[in-house]
Amino acid sequence: MAPPPTEPIGLQVTRTARVVNRAFDQALAEAGGSLPVWLVLMSLKAQSHRTQRDLAGAVGIEGPTLTHHLHRMEAAGLVSRTRDPGNRRVQQVALTDEGEQAFHRLRTAVVAFDRRLRTGLSDTDAAALEAVLTQLRTNVAPAGEPTPTSTPSASIPTPTPPEAVS
Repeated sequence: MAPPPTEPIGLQVTRTARVVNRAFDQALAEAGGSLPVWLVLMSLKAQSHRTQRDLAGAVGIEGPTLTHHLHRMEAAGLVSRTRDPGNRRVQQVALTDEGEQAFHRLRTAVVAFDRRLRTGLSDTDAAALEAVLTQLRTNVAPAGEPTPTSTPSASIPTPTPPEAVS
């Protein structure tokens, strides 16, 4: 069998994802955050109080890993955790004022990064890219499982001019 005339799509996607991931991680780090911190803050911002278990599902992080991140975020003053009075095994997680500030700081970095990624892409190009990425996920999703899509907690908010972000 002859090799494909171009580099396999999977390899191109993997290489691109690696470069984009590193750049996104760097942009978040420069704003004082990380991807897990951003995902937790974004999810909490969408719903002010959540149980730790609900938050793990929304963010897509395993319970013990989320507990580790929440411990660090709580120590940094970004979130608070309280026991549910009706069920002491359940912890409620909420943003603090410092967490709100961190959310806005990271949101500004995320919006700027999204603009950077979209440089040179028309709206039509961006829509076509989204369609292609969705199709690639569909092509490799296990049979019978729903196609993974972006979750509200992982979605990049609609770009807003930095001066409008308060």
